[in-house]
Amino acid sequence: MSVRRSPGESGVKISMKADYGVRALLDLAERFGDAPVPSHDIAARQHVPGPFLDQLLMTLRRAGLVRSTRGPRGGHVLAHPPEEITLATAIDVLEGQAAQMECFTAPETCEINFGCSIRSSLMRAEAAARRMLEETSLADMVRERAREGVFHGIYHIPVESTR
Repeated sequence: MSVRRSPGESGVKISMKADYGVRALLDLAERFGDAPVPSHDIAARQHVPGPFLDQLLMTLRRAGLVRSTRGPRGGHVLAHPPEEITLATAIDVLEGQAAQMECFTAPETCEINFGCSIRSSLMRAEAAARRMLEETSLADMVRERAREGVFHGIYHIPVESTR
């Protein structure tokens, strides 16, 4: 996850891997409690290439976020209720936790780390973004999508958690 802005552009950027993975999780969250969902159905609804989706679902399954079953009635389901899976957890599984700057994790590498206002400001911004991701569950995002009437491949991160 990074916060990079070009002229006329705003917001937090995530990788395509995280974007597609969160789409898949949201698709499953909308159908939580129903029968397993075939990956080709998720791929079609969320506009995710099938082979790439299969890789993402395997990653999510290995992390314990998704359960998969084989066979004619097989497919995928969330391994936990949508209220228990946060956006932070999903992104960490899909992207890993990566520091934005080397000085975040190794301040000794910076020649001016003592009193560096850039580092401290960026660390506060990173902490605020992390809190928002940790406070936003898949259930929050499903509710927001329902309120906004937005489905199939587009999601919205609520400004405030609705828990």
